[in-house]
Amino acid sequence: MKKLINAPEDVVPDTLRGLAAAHPDLRVDIKNGFVARADAIRLGKVGLVSGGGSGHEPLHAGFVGYGMLDAACPGDVFTSPVPDQIVAATRAADGGHGVLHIVKNYTGDVLNFRMAAELADDEDIAVSSVVVDDDVAVEDSTHTAGRRGTGATVFVEKIAGALAEEGAGLESCAAAATDVNERSASFGVALRAGTVPTAGRPGFELADDEIELGVGIHGEPGRRRGAMGTAKEIVATAMEAIHDAKPLDGRLLVMVNGMGGTPLSELYIVYAEVADWCARHGVTISRNLIGNYVTSLDMTGCSITVCRLTEDLMRLWDAPVRTPALRWGR
Repeated sequence: MKKLINAPEDVVPDTLRGLAAAHPDLRVDIKNGFVARADAIRLGKVGLVSGGGSGHEPLHAGFVGYGMLDAACPGDVFTSPVPDQIVAATRAADGGHGVLHIVKNYTGDVLNFRMAAELADDEDIAVSSVVVDDDVAVEDSTHTAGRRGTGATVFVEKIAGALAEEGAGLESCAAAATDVNERSASFGVALRAGTVPTAGRPGFELADDEIELGVGIHGEPGRRRGAMGTAKEIVATAMEAIHDAKPLDGRLLVMVNGMGGTPLSELYIVYAEVADWCARHGVTISRNLIGNYVTSLDMTGCSITVCRLTEDLMRLWDAPVRTPALRWGR
């Protein structure tokens, strides 16, 4: 294993130290395990909190800032944050108008966020939770009951975050987040596994001519092992799985996401094939993201996430955002 780290057990705190040094507009609380906007407690605004295991950077701490999250709590690598972390992040985001928890559908995340919401309620903090379950590859996987939460988390955080900045209430923000999740679908492909620092070896093995179709962001098995193919063939498999699960029509927001170890040139090749597929099937890509947004350490491969847009969702997507990993407008 060759990694730019000091010690495997210090990866998360050292990452947070670097985040703090690079972004003084963030409040990085390493002791209590959360990252918040320096101006997080804003009266009159619903707070947004998300979190999950580390190793998926920039998710979630990289999306803390104006127009997205007010706070995020990173757990250990591929491990859910504990309830105390989530409660601390919830306090940091609460401006008296409630807090929305955005939770990826993994058993540990769901249970710990649920417990944190109950603890927050004891402190008279109103919490509403939305579970993201956009991965159409498999159901009831190693770490989930139901579908896994993956790339649509970025869409949910951005659109709900924009609505919260406009002054919408907790119920409206939760409804918008739910709508985005229901309109979204994802499918991931791995060419090579990532390596967890404390394990020191890849999470699974693939032969030189094999890929994992429908892989999870923690390296969970997908639908099947398949033979390595061209970008066009791999994209067709992914897009057909998405289209079968949630038929695509109208205008789309599309994210081609790197898993951490894939060159940007290859992600653009994948996007070109996605664009061709959409053109052949009579749907229009109105907005896109290409890059590393929900990674899996140094896994090689990509995921494709698609959301069917409305005029209002497109307006909220276009609204200004300023975070370490996503920024435009303002």
